[in-house]
Amino acid sequence: MSEVTVFPVLANTAESAWCDEAGYFKLYEQSIADPEAFWAEHGKRIHWFKPFTQVKDVSFGPGDVHIKWFQDGTTNASYNCIDRHLPTRENDVAIIWEGDDPNDEQHITYGELHEHVCRLANAMKARGVKRGDRVTIYMPMIPEAAYAMLACARIGAIHSVVFGGFSPDALAGRIQDCQSECVITADEGLRGGRKIPLKKNTDAALASCPDVKTVFVVKRTGGDIGWSEGRDVWYHEACATAAPECPAEEMEAEAPLFILYTSGSTGKPKGVLHTTGGYMVYASMTHQYVFDYHDGEIYWCTADVGWVTGHSYIVYGPLANGATTLMFEGVPNYPDSSRFWQVCDKHKVNIFYTAPTAIRALMREGEEPVKKTKRDTLRILGTVGEPINPEAWMWYYNLVGDGRCPIVDTWWQTETGGILITPLPGATPLKPGSATRPFFGVRPVIVDSEGGHLEGATEGNLCIADSWPGQMRTVYGDHERFIQTYFSTYPGKYFTGDGCRRDADGYYWITGRVADVINVSGHR
Repeated sequence: MSEVTVFPVLANTAESAWCDEAGYFKLYEQSIADPEAFWAEHGKRIHWFKPFTQVKDVSFGPGDVHIKWFQDGTTNASYNCIDRHLPTRENDVAIIWEGDDPNDEQHITYGELHEHVCRLANAMKARGVKRGDRVTIYMPMIPEAAYAMLACARIGAIHSVVFGGFSPDALAGRIQDCQSECVITADEGLRGGRKIPLKKNTDAALASCPDVKTVFVVKRTGGDIGWSEGRDVWYHEACATAAPECPAEEMEAEAPLFILYTSGSTGKPKGVLHTTGGYMVYASMTHQYVFDYHDGEIYWCTADVGWVTGHSYIVYGPLANGATTLMFEGVPNYPDSSRFWQVCDKHKVNIFYTAPTAIRALMREGEEPVKKTKRDTLRILGTVGEPINPEAWMWYYNLVGDGRCPIVDTWWQTETGGILITPLPGATPLKPGSATRPFFGVRPVIVDSEGGHLEGATEGNLCIADSWPGQMRTVYGDHERFIQTYFSTYPGKYFTGDGCRRDADGYYWITGRVADVINVSGHR
């Protein structure tokens, strides 16, 4: 193997970071030696209406797979993302929205976010949506997508976000699987100057979903759409007449928060179920430490909320931390291939998180589109979705970040809820192409095809030996499938489906899927 270049931790990053290298090893050791004590302490980072006394009740054992964290505590994800910040941040910007058209933008404060979310929550309640109901969200990347997620969480409804690029058939299958009776969509989406017929797709899907009683429709473009009287409701009209205050439901830590479907290449899509308390603790903690997020910074994850990256690192993680999170409706090359970097300059972005696919596409456009922008506020760069090839890593590091921004190459999955293996900006020397080291509380093991543990520098199949708070709890409505998919190949361990190499420094290198899945630019 060719010699791997190691990029040492940058001194200025280490000085201000939440965690340096010695601090990482100390916290990691604590998290593995005594996970109960570690998570009892860090579980307090979110607001609990009723504090938990039980930290962890987990079994990966054959015949008894169950995962419960903080189970006797009560909380609410929407309260943690909005209400608890209001006394100090009511006028701070929660969401910067950058439209497909560069002239289209909104700055939404925490106070405004609270009102938008409460109004929609009340509008949903008025249409009979209640705690435990499933709500399907099929939206463009507009602020209303985040409002819809947070409004569901507020009243204890379970959201299922379906990526706006999916077909009517895919949408119908996901509505049917979770027996959703309410859909939130838009007339049309806008992406790269093109219109996406979301309402038309929704109408086609609902031909085979007779149980859907309500469709809220956001007026995004004002385009012509079909209308089903009694079922369809204009979002803006429903919210205008709804009250601007809605108390957050007190939810058990293990109450379901959302379902997110992964499209395996065999059988029907799997509804990955995440619950409330552990997921919020893990999403907020990883957001803070992995991106070294500090108060007042502008954080931009370029994902779509239709994927788990958008759930954890556009909505729940950043907002739980009182951050300013940027939501982008457009694409990297519209109106031209400088768009990402123009947005970074315009909104003074400090932390930028995107996919290797986007980086490689922009590499092909050459250096000029990058060089004609400043990017001087950028401090941390990140990648997600697949391993980043070293050439793209170097381009990103040297050209986009001017050699002064650490890259956090994050490995995780829809099923894991948050980042599992990653550098920490002030703590981890970087190797291009390596996800480096496990996050706190994460116990990776590499096994051979028989399940035998492989020690030291080695290559094999990546499993996780114990639970972490953000882990999925089940496949919605099919716990047997959950056990079969993730715990039957190597009993007693969570099998990731990924191959992995560990080098002599203990760094992890993801080598690709070994299980049967479809991968569309890192999304499953």
